[in-house]
Amino acid sequence: MDPRPRLPASTDVLVVGCGPAGSATATWLARSGREVTVFDAAQFPRDKTCGDGLTPRAIGEVDRLGLGSWARERVTIRGLELRGFGHERRVPWPAGEHGGVGSAVRRTVFDDRLRQAAVEAGATVIDGVRVTGVDTGDDDEVTAVRVGGERVACRTLVIADGVRSPVGRLLGRTWHRDSVYAVAARSYVRSGRHDHPWIGSDLELRDETGVIQPGYGWVFPLGDGEVNLGVGALATASRPANVAVKDLLQHYARSVRGSWELEGEPRAVTSALLPMGGAVSGVAGRNWAAVGDAAACVNPLNGEGIDYALEGGRLLADLIVGDGGPSPGTRGDLTRAWPELLRRTYGESFAIARDAARLLTFPRFLPVAGPIGMRSQTLMTAAVRCMSNTVADSDRDVVARGWRAAGSVARRLDRRPLFAD
Repeated sequence: MDPRPRLPASTDVLVVGCGPAGSATATWLARSGREVTVFDAAQFPRDKTCGDGLTPRAIGEVDRLGLGSWARERVTIRGLELRGFGHERRVPWPAGEHGGVGSAVRRTVFDDRLRQAAVEAGATVIDGVRVTGVDTGDDDEVTAVRVGGERVACRTLVIADGVRSPVGRLLGRTWHRDSVYAVAARSYVRSGRHDHPWIGSDLELRDETGVIQPGYGWVFPLGDGEVNLGVGALATASRPANVAVKDLLQHYARSVRGSWELEGEPRAVTSALLPMGGAVSGVAGRNWAAVGDAAACVNPLNGEGIDYALEGGRLLADLIVGDGGPSPGTRGDLTRAWPELLRRTYGESFAIARDAARLLTFPRFLPVAGPIGMRSQTLMTAAVRCMSNTVADSDRDVVARGWRAAGSVARRLDRRPLFAD
């Protein structure tokens, strides 16, 4: 007997993918009174290659969803402990609009709680359902999706199916690898410092031969006996990452074993490619839109995507419910409205972050710039603030003005617009 619930013949909004982006979009739409159905190809609880970290920006969105206390009870993260080039710097999260508190929750737990929040809001979530096709009508309008031999009609389609976005590709979503992207590996290890309130971040990431890699190593305390330990290397099509990231992870684990009191070998090792900084085109049509990782909403400087997934889900839901998107009785068009909103929200920060990350892929850049930056607490504090995208629109200090100005210039000089049509 098939344990999967019967699929509906139709739904107002269909969300494909029940990660942070899909769950957040579904929750906000359901709370607004829309009929929402969510499909996910995996069965919950399910894993995701990720650092599991929640920045203050992400915690702000978790608070909006009503899950802030739940997240903070697991572990509280005060900021980053940066190490490299002969220096160590402890940099607290910036205080301000986004607050100064972070957390970390393994994705098997976090995504399942977000899925539950969507159900509590009134959405119907069905896991173990893989969308295999999309039916379209005139003017790029989606009429239904296909699940094997079954057809599910919808008025609006939200694509939140991750970095590879198979459903997005069916509708023309394209990832541009000439922009910077990441190759990452993640694991879990038992640690005597599993409840340490600071994230470990090694900016001088070397392979077994001693060559500096264009990326960093991380250790996220989870507060449950283990830490999330991983590495990420930056690359472009013209300068690929010539490193086996799983081997690099094992080498990194050996290098931090003593300082993090690691017990045993890394387990549950996974790896992934990660499009970043809006390096995709074709993210929306008349009544459909891609959100989160499917829209490459990932910070190019630190690989963070959860905050943009949660925030993007809320923004997209607002657009769909309002005049900018399809809703009962209206004829909104997401084709330009959604990418334009993404560019207004993330354009400047993503553009300058892409340029900065691209510099790191040049072999000679990091060995020169790294020691200079790590000598200064002021510089690293400013860097963490920009890297974590916690520069608020209301901030008027020198760092905020400089970051926005640099981002504006980077957008004008960009060879391909972010979230290109």
